[in-house]
Amino acid sequence: MIIDLDALVLAKGSHDDREQGVCLMEAVAWFAGQEHTDHPPCVSPVLAAFGRSWNDALPDDQRHILKPFIPLLPGTAGDGHELARSYLAVDWLAREHAPAFLALTPALIPHADALRALSPLRDARAVQAAKPALAAARDAARAAARDALAPTAAALQDSAIGLYRAMISPGGAS
Repeated sequence: MIIDLDALVLAKGSHDDREQGVCLMEAVAWFAGQEHTDHPPCVSPVLAAFGRSWNDALPDDQRHILKPFIPLLPGTAGDGHELARSYLAVDWLAREHAPAFLALTPALIPHADALRALSPLRDARAVQAAKPALAAARDAARAAARDALAPTAAALQDSAIGLYRAMISPGGAS
């Protein structure tokens, strides 16, 4: 059976069979004439992992943007580019993805800027050199999250005290 990429609708998650739907990697397996799987052996493990994650993160009405990649992915497994792909993914996560989220909190903008200013992370030496900036951004983000959650955590503790008292004496008797 030939896959009609124009009519294909990509779905979130993995599926037991094609009648239930297909995610990006299941569509690639289908396109490549392989058994139904979201781990097609013809696709680079780095590309497959990124594709599965991206597929599932996209809203249903945007997932179609992945369809042009379907014919490009078969044959990437074992082509000798895994390490380069891994560094490209790490670089994107460190210098684009993380800074985009850090920049949403004004106190973390300097960390977002520091990550964006890193040299490209194309090898182990560059990743090692980036570790202090990555660790500082991680630590600052954790502290900001902890600070943001502190009032809610305190309110829940107060609420839990009342709940515990009520649970000790559910009928209202002391």
